[in-house]
Amino acid sequence: MDTTDEWIRTRTGIQERHWVREGETGVDLGLAATERALEMAQLEPRDLDAIVYATSSPDHFAPGNGVYLQRKLGIPTIPALDIRAQCSGFVYGLSVADAWIRSGQYRNILVVGGEIQSTGLEVSTAGRHVAVIFADGAGAVVLGPSSDGGILAFDLHSDGAHAEKLWVDAPGSMYHPRVSEKQIAAGRQYLEMDGKEVFRHAVVRMPESVRAVLGKSGQQLDDVSLLLAHQANLRISEVMQKELGLREDQVYNNIMRYGNTTAATIPIALDECVRAGRISRGDLLVFTAFGSGFMWGSVAVRW
Repeated sequence: MDTTDEWIRTRTGIQERHWVREGETGVDLGLAATERALEMAQLEPRDLDAIVYATSSPDHFAPGNGVYLQRKLGIPTIPALDIRAQCSGFVYGLSVADAWIRSGQYRNILVVGGEIQSTGLEVSTAGRHVAVIFADGAGAVVLGPSSDGGILAFDLHSDGAHAEKLWVDAPGSMYHPRVSEKQIAAGRQYLEMDGKEVFRHAVVRMPESVRAVLGKSGQQLDDVSLLLAHQANLRISEVMQKELGLREDQVYNNIMRYGNTTAATIPIALDECVRAGRISRGDLLVFTAFGSGFMWGSVAVRW
């Protein structure tokens, strides 16, 4: 494609990304992330009571990735729920798991955010504005009941008026057949994005949501120890940081090394921060995301 390293870095901040090798699946990535999360939580697969798997790129049209991950973990009969909330998938997944735990329905819940975007990109000059951004990856956490800290509040939204600004048209059950040679020839199976519109909305909605979730939890921006935002574009993150007036030590970005891994960006960043000692007990964390749908939201967490 007609592009350069300078063109990509200037517009997105991305310096490198990772795409799967042929034969690797989304569930393979989810399993690797799950094993790391279980090790850190000092739990075994048999200790899990439910799985919430956030992905917009499942290995198959049906069933979802959750049951395939369940099978690989060797834990039959527990519920495995896939959610399609795209870039906001991990935040939405946490909200589902949090509600299940608070209701007493389940105790230990695995939440995975994972994507393989590389197989759905138009790798050509025509598709370069999308193809240079998106990548593959997975991250996972285990949630459980806590009397000390934990999730404080959520702020979740969507606006379907902009659904076609960032979408994949086909295959889809509204078509008969679900995918046709005509659609493939037209490139309808590729991820499409109106980058300017996504940028314009993201830099407004994410700061709004961060302020809203802090208000719900009785906290202030000065109280935030670390903001982990969806890694869509480094320029979006920079504008958001400026809008919120946050210091450099209050934000963390890794899009330069991974690109946009959609539902996986926040858990990957969280894992890096935990392992690097960036997070201490008692810290106030805020996760925020915006993307396809449009869907967006934030969560405040006392570590």
